[in-house]
Amino acid sequence: MIRPRSARRTDGLRPARLSLRDALTLGILGLTRRRMRTVLSALGIAVGVTTLVVVTGIPASGQQALSDELTALGTDTLQAQLQQTQGAPAALLPDADAMVARIGPVTDATAVANTNSSVRRTDVADPSSSAGISVLASRSGLLSAINGSVASGTFLTPATADLPTVVLGAQAARWLGIRTVPRGGPSIQVYIDHVWFTVIGILDPTPLAPGIEQAALVGWGAAERHLGFDGRPTVLYLKAEERAIDDVRAVLPATLSPRTPGLVQVSRPSDVLAAKQKTDAAFDGLFVGLAAVALLVGGIGVANTMIVSVLERRGEIGLRRALGATRGQIRNQFVIEAMALSGLGGAAGAVLGVAATAAYAAARGWPVVLPPLALASALVGALLVGGVAGLYPAMRASRLAPTEAISH
Repeated sequence: MIRPRSARRTDGLRPARLSLRDALTLGILGLTRRRMRTVLSALGIAVGVTTLVVVTGIPASGQQALSDELTALGTDTLQAQLQQTQGAPAALLPDADAMVARIGPVTDATAVANTNSSVRRTDVADPSSSAGISVLASRSGLLSAINGSVASGTFLTPATADLPTVVLGAQAARWLGIRTVPRGGPSIQVYIDHVWFTVIGILDPTPLAPGIEQAALVGWGAAERHLGFDGRPTVLYLKAEERAIDDVRAVLPATLSPRTPGLVQVSRPSDVLAAKQKTDAAFDGLFVGLAAVALLVGGIGVANTMIVSVLERRGEIGLRRALGATRGQIRNQFVIEAMALSGLGGAAGAVLGVAATAAYAAARGWPVVLPPLALASALVGALLVGGVAGLYPAMRASRLAPTEAISH
């Protein structure tokens, strides 16, 4: 009598159960016995994963290079000062830069102050020859806040801040006829308010702070000791996290002048910042689209490979079914095989993608940027897509009747 499918077996026999270790061994065995097909199939998956890594890594590296260039234009820099009173710059509180440095998103804060002094090339030069050159007391950390650099010599340090030393802006040095700071031999000196100051450095152009190009910078302590400086800054330069630059700009007036915040003038964030933010958003959308296409291509390759594997191994499937293998065991075998194949190709593709991205970025002079999320998505995505793509062929294999499979 034919027993219904739903009826229980009364002969006491139960299908053998495979442990997870045995299932993994059986799934990987199918790859090792057909090495050439495995290599070719894994290569197809590797190409898809390599594409995913490359199409995210190379644009990310290019985006970082562009971001660095835009940042150099002052997207994270602000300048604050009080409105002029009676034609002279108004002074801030003596510890204004320290107060601003305590604002959370601020990463760097420094200050300069107009000493209302004059600088001449010699003590016999016409006093009017210093027109256009302002003598500023400067903190030693000024260059980092304005993305400045030294063309010749050195900048002010805590060791020289109290000494009669001066650093000239690019334009001020040209006006004084000083091209470079000699490394050996007699030093070059300039005359500032009846005191000789030794020139220890000349700056490169500072597009973020044009006023610095036309200034002679002396140390804070030296200005107080030799030029009658009262220690109150007139201009504040700061850097802040770009995401919070507008918030910092909003709280600066009340921080610098709690009683009269309306008198504080804060420079507007650069229009480049808005362009940079739009660029970042465009790149993020590009990453998602390219990654989705790459994973789709890889999944189609895995599905095609596993379907061909089922067709080639119908005899093996039928023999195992005849020997008592259940449908679940056949299905698990092919799913594990598909995921192992995807994992092998994904690992190889990730390595190739990293190498290709690094080589291209180095050739273009870009920083190498490999988003960790992209690498993780490439590997995890390869396994998931492999499992999904291998599910249909695995179910198809498990449905083959033993007699039909063996007949092929």
